[in-house]
Amino acid sequence: MAPPRKRYLSLLLLLSLFALFIFSHHFLSPPSSPSLSNPTTHFLSPQNPSTPFTFTLKVLAYDRLSSLSRCLNSLSAAHYYGDTVDLHIFIDHFPNSSATDLGRNLENSHEILGFVDGFKWDYGRKLVHYRTLNVGLQAQWLEAWWPSSDDEFVFVVEDDLEVSPLYYRFIKGLILNYYYNPSNFSPLIFGASLQRPRFVPGKHGNKMNLDSETRLFLYPLVGTWGQLLFPKPWKEFRLWYDDHKAKGIKPILEGMVTTGWYKRMGEKIWTPWFIKFIHSRGYFNIYANFLHERALSVSHRDPGVNYGKTAGPDSQLLNENSRDINLLDMQPLSSLPWYDFCFRRVLPGRIAKKLDDVTPILHSMKKQKPIFLVSLLKSSETIVRNLICHFERLNIQNYIFMVPNSESDDLQRRGHPVIITDEVFDSIRRSKKKTSSEMIKEMVVKAYVIKICLESGFDNWVISSNMLPLSSNPELDSTDSLNGDFYVGKNSRFFFARSSSSSRGIWDEKFVQKFAATVTQDSSLRLNADFIDVVEKFAGLVHMLRLKSVDDMNFSLKPGKVNGSQSLPTNTKMISWSTEMDTDLVHKQLEELGMWIIDGDSACKAVVCHQS
Repeated sequence: MAPPRKRYLSLLLLLSLFALFIFSHHFLSPPSSPSLSNPTTHFLSPQNPSTPFTFTLKVLAYDRLSSLSRCLNSLSAAHYYGDTVDLHIFIDHFPNSSATDLGRNLENSHEILGFVDGFKWDYGRKLVHYRTLNVGLQAQWLEAWWPSSDDEFVFVVEDDLEVSPLYYRFIKGLILNYYYNPSNFSPLIFGASLQRPRFVPGKHGNKMNLDSETRLFLYPLVGTWGQLLFPKPWKEFRLWYDDHKAKGIKPILEGMVTTGWYKRMGEKIWTPWFIKFIHSRGYFNIYANFLHERALSVSHRDPGVNYGKTAGPDSQLLNENSRDINLLDMQPLSSLPWYDFCFRRVLPGRIAKKLDDVTPILHSMKKQKPIFLVSLLKSSETIVRNLICHFERLNIQNYIFMVPNSESDDLQRRGHPVIITDEVFDSIRRSKKKTSSEMIKEMVVKAYVIKICLESGFDNWVISSNMLPLSSNPELDSTDSLNGDFYVGKNSRFFFARSSSSSRGIWDEKFVQKFAATVTQDSSLRLNADFIDVVEKFAGLVHMLRLKSVDDMNFSLKPGKVNGSQSLPTNTKMISWSTEMDTDLVHKQLEELGMWIIDGDSACKAVVCHQS
């Protein structure tokens, strides 16, 4: 037997080792997060860590008992990993009917109610809402949910849907990865659709071609065949809907197939309302590409509002034997592709905060097209939105907006390339001396950006937001032969630089450094805020810069009474107006000319698809 002292030391050593193990395991290991592999894990809200967020199924039914039975049985057969999932079933009442149909309708409704009452739901609370009047599909959707918190989620299915046993596993991963993970969160995402992506609503849009490597992508179209909804955007939509419906505003979005549906079916359907809303807000939906026409939610397209007779399932359900798919393989949001209603790529995050950031933006643009460098200094939001809609209509994709500061995050989130003038200026200035003039900063940054464009092989139009080009590349009508590199518009005061070996030899590093130094130091060159005036004065000092004056056939808006008789002269290539002109007057005159193409939400009145 060991001596007492040795036994004491041995016990002390064991206790020390145990304490060290506890410390290293508890304090040195990374904090645990909700795990999809742990069936007892509950979703914990970062806003309120003590409260798990809720997930509810909203099933919309009417008079299709066999469809509803198939739908509920598929939901019941799914894996929920011990989580609490409530089931809410909304049964619409039959409309007023003749005496002949009344008995049959009552019998059918009572049979559905009897089935729902007897349906066993083991995963949470079952709630049945049986309507007293027929409200139709639109109200079934819109009245199914009002979020009680930002941690409440719903998955909405119509009764002719069938879901995969794996659907909840995927939804749970989406919520954790793209809602509660700050590095993957975007306020522009309103939810996720589990149906197979196959429809492009923009007329003459691109075909939905997705390669086998694309698993998840962002697309604005709402999916009615199994849609996960996030709380904030849905609540925002409901308030928007109430406002527009009360004012008699219709969800008309020209250029969309769905608008044709609305014109035929009216208030029987709800999707044109939501599509109009997300178009105005620039919102997106998460979609999954599971290949081989597979999906986690499948519509059997039974007879109802949308189908006169059964069309059959649109896809194959992804089952548990699908070994080629890892449902939890979810890439960072920054690496997912984004598409618009025409299924054209949208490129969010193109923002330059230092001069080196400009070149990657140029790499995203089409080489054979010129670049419009647009100043948004002192611009109103509606004027900028109207300009963007004209760019879309004219298929002008090569443009960069210059904004004074980073308050324009909405522009780059929506996919518009942006230069933050203040920050880029700070990245290139040589002196510690600061200047408070936004105009000076913008002139200097413009000079450097023009140089980079020319070096990259792009012709360059330099305009302001108080100008509207009427073509994607306005023809130059010079009083001299068109053999020069640099042009200025007599009226609209645009600047054009042609990319050539001679222009690059003139507008080089030495040139822009001298331009920047002169503008920041010589007050006589910056008395006028117009960039063109400063370039013209600078050309008088630097004789190698030769500017050609162009009769640009500009049409100028003028302050005064709007008389409804204005029209554009033939061969007009540019519309411009004074920056001092009242925005409401600009709006009225452009509307009179048919050039105000945004609605009351400052969104484009039409979707215009140009095939890639």
